[in-house]
Amino acid sequence: MEIQKPRGTRDFLPQEMARRRYVENRMRGVAERWGYGEIKTPTFEHIELFTLKSGEAILSEIYNFRDKGDREIALRPELTAPVVRMYVEELQRTAKPLKFYYFDNCFRYERPQKGRFREFFQFGVEIIGSAKAEAEAEVIALAVEMLEMAGIRGDLHVGHLGIVRALLKDLQPEHRSKIMRLVDKKDDKGLEEFLDEINAQDEMKGKLFRLIGLHGDNAVHEARELIGDIEAMSQFEALLSLLDVYGLEYTVDLGIARGLDYYTGMVFEIYCEGLGAQNQVCGGGSYGLSALFGGEDTPSTGYAIGFDRVMEICEAKPEASKRIVVISFEDTRKEAIAIANKLREHVSTYIDVMGRKFKDQISYANTIGASHVVIVGKNELDAGKVALKDMRTGEQELLTVEEAVGRLKGIKRY
Repeated sequence: MEIQKPRGTRDFLPQEMARRRYVENRMRGVAERWGYGEIKTPTFEHIELFTLKSGEAILSEIYNFRDKGDREIALRPELTAPVVRMYVEELQRTAKPLKFYYFDNCFRYERPQKGRFREFFQFGVEIIGSAKAEAEAEVIALAVEMLEMAGIRGDLHVGHLGIVRALLKDLQPEHRSKIMRLVDKKDDKGLEEFLDEINAQDEMKGKLFRLIGLHGDNAVHEARELIGDIEAMSQFEALLSLLDVYGLEYTVDLGIARGLDYYTGMVFEIYCEGLGAQNQVCGGGSYGLSALFGGEDTPSTGYAIGFDRVMEICEAKPEASKRIVVISFEDTRKEAIAIANKLREHVSTYIDVMGRKFKDQISYANTIGASHVVIVGKNELDAGKVALKDMRTGEQELLTVEEAVGRLKGIKRY
């Protein structure tokens, strides 16, 4: 019986893994240059961690099970909640702000489609402990630079939930939540039907649709005329002024909602072409989750990059690595292993483990695209040397192992 991988998962072969690691490491480099430290949380958590944050509706999307102690456990569907749980459990008394980054796999039981899988990867960043516009602007600028380091220039949209929520302040909390979820889904028809269902005032309905439709340079001015000079508006303007300092291009978009109650203020999304309907590669904002998990109320700001979507459209790739193959004979196998070990200190080195004949070892070197082979023959060893052969030109020369190392270290990849 042939066993296949589960639906919605993927195998990554060496060439693709090299490409993914290259992009991942470029993103890591950006995060570390900005002063963020890497963290890692468990692959599975108690299921309440996610239902507390997102509600019981998320159960249909979660891979969950009961362990041998009859505890209900879930594979993490995202990484923000585990990070905040870790903060509450271990770091509340640490000096603020805390700056973290992480890269890991997540799991959701949903219909696989282009850019969406049941096992997927997120690269994320969190600042915990600051409610200032400076923290919000830094997070947005960091997200943009990470994507640019992967070779992607996205379309940045920035909004502020406090502006929309100010308009809804007199509604019941559950009604506000439902409205924000419908706004997040861009479901204008569903939103209109729900507003009618709760007998929302016509004036409020009209202002809401106008507000979430505001985009571009005049959006803040028009929003102020619509709902007045509220505190959220001043906070948003402070953020935008700092984004200008960072030199970022952005679109004000008051229709961004993010759909979850724990988002408190600034929200942003970054979109890219080439992904069809699933064109969002990054999303985040300011939030408050720690009190929900039993900690003190602590302001936080963060984002997650959909790494798989990035890999679908980015063109960044590592240079082809130099590959060297050590060729041996029946009576020089042991000496060849020792020489291969010396070469591995400097270059990627293969040696035959199949007991192949000389010609077959040369053929294998061609198959894997080796730039050179190092031939370890009895006559060469007696002379204290090896034969270094250029597989592209066919040229061959006798060198000591040290000379061969020096030559190989200076050879350009091709």
